[in-house]
Amino acid sequence: MSLERQNQFIAFFIFICIYSCAEKKEAIPQKPNIIYIMSDDHTTQGFGIYGSRLAGLNPTPNLDKLANEGIIFDNAFVNNSICVPSRAAIITGQRAQTNGVIDLEGSIVPEKQFLPKEMKKLGYQTAIVGKWHLHEEPAAFDYYKVLPSQGKYFDPEFRVQGEKPWPENIVQTKGHSSDNIMDITLDYLKNRRDLNKPFFLMHHF
Repeated sequence: MSLERQNQFIAFFIFICIYSCAEKKEAIPQKPNIIYIMSDDHTTQGFGIYGSRLAGLNPTPNLDKLANEGIIFDNAFVNNSICVPSRAAIITGQRAQTNGVIDLEGSIVPEKQFLPKEMKKLGYQTAIVGKWHLHEEPAAFDYYKVLPSQGKYFDPEFRVQGEKPWPENIVQTKGHSSDNIMDITLDYLKNRRDLNKPFFLMHHF
């Protein structure tokens, strides 16, 4: 083999090695977007996926589809089975005896809103829409539009971020609260988030 052919062969071999090494670099996995859906006070009879004798009265095909493609809890327990302590447990990752929210009057200050804080550390933009009911401002979230306390079923007001101190920034809506909560969430997803970052959204009916 001539010297020129040897040089061509060596150059080709080096090119193949470099190309192969470049191909083997693993792509950085993208973080998934997360939507946490919470509805207020459902037992298993409220969902078709559990096969209740009441399931036919109020079909839930979309929730059933999500359940069939995910995880179903059929032997789960709660430490304090009322609304506000349950919400506080989710936001703090702590039981009622630890976070101090033991009844419907409990509240969680922004400094203890650990879930959105931890999600932001992971690079997520955070939002909560709908029922909050933890009294203090959900200020640990990047975006919020929440009902005052329990909220009203029809023509509800929403507390929002604004120039005035919490809870004085109020937006009035028309229609049923479920429709409004859904519309606000869709507006957030389409118009109000950074499309270059993953999102963690708490969507609460």
